[in-house]
Amino acid sequence: MKAACVTIISMKIMVFGVFDLLHPGHLYFLYHAHLRGEELVAVVARDKAAKKLKGRVPAWSERKRMRAVQDTGLATKVVLGDLKEGSYAVIEKYRPDIICLGYDQKSLGSDLRSKMRSNALPRMTLYILKPHKTDLFRTSKLRA
Repeated sequence: MKAACVTIISMKIMVFGVFDLLHPGHLYFLYHAHLRGEELVAVVARDKAAKKLKGRVPAWSERKRMRAVQDTGLATKVVLGDLKEGSYAVIEKYRPDIICLGYDQKSLGSDLRSKMRSNALPRMTLYILKPHKTDLFRTSKLRA
């Protein structure tokens, strides 16, 4: 009897987010990204970037948001975003196979595609994950 040869491909997934006031929508996003590979690297936006992106200071500090994502147990590694916005050094460092984007991260997706086309970033697959009950679970609603 011949032994079967099996090749296991380990996919590294990366997600980006502010993850302020971690809620079921964030958990849904992290869970569905986690299902796509062996390793999930969650990149938490720095306070300065979050303020620029959302127009307000996050309710939780970047360290508290990192701990909250770590505590879910869904991410293999949780790191802070780049000091220099748009440098994508975190992508160069961790070399994901797939980046999962949230339904509201269209501009990030466009920027990543543009950088890949110009060879400023390595080629990788981008997935836009479906939202989860945005009428109930949005950080802006929880802050109100």
